[in-house]
Amino acid sequence: MNTKRIAIACQGGGSQCAFVAGALKALFDRGVHERFQIVGLSGTSGGAITAALAWNGLLRSARGERSSISDRIVALWRDLSAQTPREVLFDGVCTQLVRLVEYGFVPTLARSPSSLQFRLWQQAASLALGRPEFTDLRALVTKHIDFDALPGLVEPQSPTLLLGAGDVLEGSFKIFTSARAEISAEALLASAAIPNLFPAVWVEGHAYWDGIFASNPPVISFLRKPLMGEGKAPEEIWIIQVNPAQHDEVPEAPDEISDRRNHLAGNLSLQHELQVLEMVNMLLQEGALTPAFRARFGFDTTERIAVRFIRMSKGLARGLDYPSKLSRIPAHIDRLIADGERQANAFLAELDAAAFPPLAATGANDNAEQVHARRHA
Repeated sequence: MNTKRIAIACQGGGSQCAFVAGALKALFDRGVHERFQIVGLSGTSGGAITAALAWNGLLRSARGERSSISDRIVALWRDLSAQTPREVLFDGVCTQLVRLVEYGFVPTLARSPSSLQFRLWQQAASLALGRPEFTDLRALVTKHIDFDALPGLVEPQSPTLLLGAGDVLEGSFKIFTSARAEISAEALLASAAIPNLFPAVWVEGHAYWDGIFASNPPVISFLRKPLMGEGKAPEEIWIIQVNPAQHDEVPEAPDEISDRRNHLAGNLSLQHELQVLEMVNMLLQEGALTPAFRARFGFDTTERIAVRFIRMSKGLARGLDYPSKLSRIPAHIDRLIADGERQANAFLAELDAAAFPPLAATGANDNAEQVHARRHA
């Protein structure tokens, strides 16, 4: 068994995080938790919810429960999808209205999610639609995760869950961590509190907004012992990325500009964390991080950390716009899940091929040297 320590980071991106769900489904269906030691999972917003489902599944699997981890992940996304004709109609009208605003055909009518008008509209929609899992995020997450049972499931060797959120008043970043027993329904809702859709979520005297304003997703936190716990520094970090890093051409239309701005904003904190990680790797390679320094800053690692990505297929990413991050039409969710599965399966195939590269058609000694070089590159 390969016991390499890995951590999986799940980026946020609204309903496009169904891609994250599909990727995690494929990873766990292929037994990644049996081939590797998963020391941590992290997530932001929709990625936080999906990472929490995987983490909860791992905890319960360790206790002998037979329900598959991937089934738990997909079950929530099915509940989140529009199911009844009313839900489909409501979703379609709301998504198209946002799209018309993006195109500049309809003026923006902003309302605070804390305002009386917004709350009355939300209550009316909930009564008309009827199913709480579709209209109430708290009802959805508490249906699929028993937060009261978590303290009895977490053990010292359990993987650590990290959730990113932004402190509205202090302007600081917050990482909720299971290593400090901070995972709750409120912490998960705080990570997913998109400001124009949800009011700030209060946790222990602090108001939080969506983790896109902090870490999307938390990456460098995997290296910090105070957040992860003892002996859980990963050797590899796998990032399931929702927002495209690259773009084919400079956007010019208003909706294209808005969409690309959303991509860049969603990737901003990730790029910063990857730059820090690159610096840490360079310092480790040069032997510049002394034990005293690592202890001072809580860096629990002595070896270079490899970073790998699972990204959407270019064909799917090109066909998505910002309003599609709000749509929960089943066909849309199913397409994202299917793409996540395909991309994760391709990722694992590439990983296996790198571990056991084909021998070149040359002499036996040359083959042995090439295999050694590839495995240690």
